[in-house]
Amino acid sequence: MRAYLVEIFSSIQGEGPYAGVRQVFVRFAGCNLKCSYCDTPHEREAEYRVETVPGSGVFDRFPNPVDEETVSCIINNLISGNIHSICLTGGEPLLQTEFIRNLAQILRKNGLKVYLETNGSLPGALEEVLPFVDYISMDIKLPGSTGIEVEWNTHKEFLKKGLQKNIFVKAVVSSDTSDSEITAASRLIQGVDTHIPLIIQPVTPHPGFPGETPTAGRLLKLQELSLNHINDVRVIPQTHKMMGQL
Repeated sequence: MRAYLVEIFSSIQGEGPYAGVRQVFVRFAGCNLKCSYCDTPHEREAEYRVETVPGSGVFDRFPNPVDEETVSCIINNLISGNIHSICLTGGEPLLQTEFIRNLAQILRKNGLKVYLETNGSLPGALEEVLPFVDYISMDIKLPGSTGIEVEWNTHKEFLKKGLQKNIFVKAVVSSDTSDSEITAASRLIQGVDTHIPLIIQPVTPHPGFPGETPTAGRLLKLQELSLNHINDVRVIPQTHKMMGQL
């Protein structure tokens, strides 16, 4: 099986409750959503890039698509010391489930844990790979910051399936995020399991994004609203962006 990738590199996890841990990132090409704040290239191209030395930011380019064994070898070459996990990100990784299932089995045989970043819109695809992942980071795409409508029932189904794994929810918020949006996200989690962590992540401004980062006071208000419904709500910016890392 072959997949289309954007890049493979070594860095820290910059988002959510595992911010700061070392990972090797496999970024998949293609996404089924188009969020207004997205700053990540994810289109299917003729080539993908691979970091030459862990953490160097220097890349070589190779032809797409690529097979699981090749990706596994690249990952092994980028492992420096004791890493936390291999992060499968995108784009939307669950658009290429057969490849993920095969790659994840190889990684786990090598003693590596698998960390899946997903937009939470493909519960059927999650079910196909669920036995082979260890951590799940699920985004809820709030309309105020993404410009797209939320499929609440789909997210709920996704969360229920992911409960057997170490799962958390992330919501990117901008100055346009409303009280009702964050409350709806919190109630969604409440309806599945009040102990699922919610990470409120202020959007990082970039040239293509039309909105603004919420003020500190606004972030505290959004957290307060969420804590009325669920137990674990954290405000965590994109720490890798602060460091100038990928």
